[in-house]
Amino acid sequence: MREILPALARWHAAGMPFGLATVVAVSRSAPRGPGAAMAVGPDDEVVGSVSGGCVEGAVFSLAQEVVANGEARLATFGYSDEDAFAVGLTCGGEITLLVRPVTAASDPGFGAVAASVAAGEPVTVATVVDGPAPRGSALAVWPDRAVGSLGTSGLDVAVTADARGELALGASVLRHYGAHGERREDAVTVFLQSFAPPPRMLVFGAIDYAASVARIGDFLGYRVTVCDARPVFATPKRFPAAVEVVVDWPHRYLSSTATDERTVLCVLTHDPKFDVPLLEVALRRPAAYIGAMGSRRTHDERRRRLLEAGVTEAELARLRSPLGLDLGARTPEEVAVSVAAEIVALRWGGSGAPLTTTAGAIHPAVAS
Repeated sequence: MREILPALARWHAAGMPFGLATVVAVSRSAPRGPGAAMAVGPDDEVVGSVSGGCVEGAVFSLAQEVVANGEARLATFGYSDEDAFAVGLTCGGEITLLVRPVTAASDPGFGAVAASVAAGEPVTVATVVDGPAPRGSALAVWPDRAVGSLGTSGLDVAVTADARGELALGASVLRHYGAHGERREDAVTVFLQSFAPPPRMLVFGAIDYAASVARIGDFLGYRVTVCDARPVFATPKRFPAAVEVVVDWPHRYLSSTATDERTVLCVLTHDPKFDVPLLEVALRRPAAYIGAMGSRRTHDERRRRLLEAGVTEAELARLRSPLGLDLGARTPEEVAVSVAAEIVALRWGGSGAPLTTTAGAIHPAVAS
């Protein structure tokens, strides 16, 4: 959804209605998760994807229909054993889509949502999926305000409170309420899609590997910062344009920088005077991933120094060192792929093993 919002914002600003299909639920092995979106706009222009090609043709027709009649639809697609040529997912999974018309009148907050996402401001969009409330009605929720309505004031109040809770996690989930927002009822199903600011990747050490790690971090959607105390190496021209470059002692910069449970830290300094004080700070901060480059010998020496500095075994258990998966990587670009693979595997609980050696769903369900 984040990737297609600029196009949708242009259509919305120009007063052009469009059909928006959003994945609201998946089961078994599905190619895209909740929040994936596809839209059909003016002149039948298509942006986005909900399945990687399996059901896009059918979704295209549904999007045209909802724009024509002004009524949102709920559709489920899965593989059909009875008819292998039926519209469905060849991967064997199932996805449920909410397909709704978007106009300036039906969704007045859409433009503001797109602007907030572009500016990195947190916002959650709540949309009615099923129940007595108007299907497809939307409520946009920011930390300090809300725009739109789901049909009743009680439902708006309950959903607004939950939406603000999801903002901290950046999660996309289904919630159930009574018709007037009652907490222990399930008459109304609402999809909460949160757009938290992009997670941060902090790369320490402006060595040749850092440019490749920064580039792949940017590709994966992180807001990347490279930090090094040596100005001769920490120069913007050595890194992609989207990457922030900071000249500072790594441990001092990290001490003054906010991190959260989505933050990734890659320590590539490969020098005890930099990485030991840096890791003392890092291992006591919230982060999704803390990895440090070095040989086995470097790791053992680094570990000894950290223990002497007072870092506990429990804190050291968070350290991925040497960082990356065993891919046999040699070049900076290959090493960056190795590091990115480990970050993705850790985020989603992957084993890092070749898929040919594993069994079960390729895309197992993950709790939000």
